[in-house]
Amino acid sequence: MKVDDERLGVKLRRIAEIQRKLSERIVELSVEPSRVKLVAGVDVSYRDNLARAAAVVCELPGCEVVAVRRVSLEVSFPYIPTFFFLRETRPVLMALRGLNFDLLLVEGHGRAHPRGYGLASHIGLLLNVPTVGIAKAPLRGVPPQAYRKVGKAYVSVGHLIDLDSAVKIVEPLLEGGYPRPLRLADRLSKREAYEED
Repeated sequence: MKVDDERLGVKLRRIAEIQRKLSERIVELSVEPSRVKLVAGVDVSYRDNLARAAAVVCELPGCEVVAVRRVSLEVSFPYIPTFFFLRETRPVLMALRGLNFDLLLVEGHGRAHPRGYGLASHIGLLLNVPTVGIAKAPLRGVPPQAYRKVGKAYVSVGHLIDLDSAVKIVEPLLEGGYPRPLRLADRLSKREAYEED
């Protein structure tokens, strides 16, 4: 057991260094909110050994739902704080497959991460789309300028958007203090009658 723990520690240190290097590839750009017509939100929930991901695409300005996709798959990596992207990347990408959107809201941090590279940044870099990290609480060791609280959400840069633009886009989407696309994705990922679409 100790040998396995040591191996995992070495592996995580290597991954942490990769995260730091990838954080240098994150681009922050001003995004005009009026040019964003389709916003997607994606979230993952867990039951037993299953990851259940849901993605919802809303059309602006009214945030009318135009597409939904859900997937279920076996969990392939344990939960380890600040290495969330290792656990959630696969289900998130599977849920988003085939969907069209101009901007993506990810349930997880972006630059508001101890190594400047959370799940939202990783997904944004992989998909090359403007991506915003949305979380329910900040992580320790993250400077406050890396995020902004909007309603009940902590907003951070994922990729291809700056923080001011992210806040302007997220604010009108708030429903009960949280962005509507993510609230809907969260509910869908936790539905009891769950079937793969």
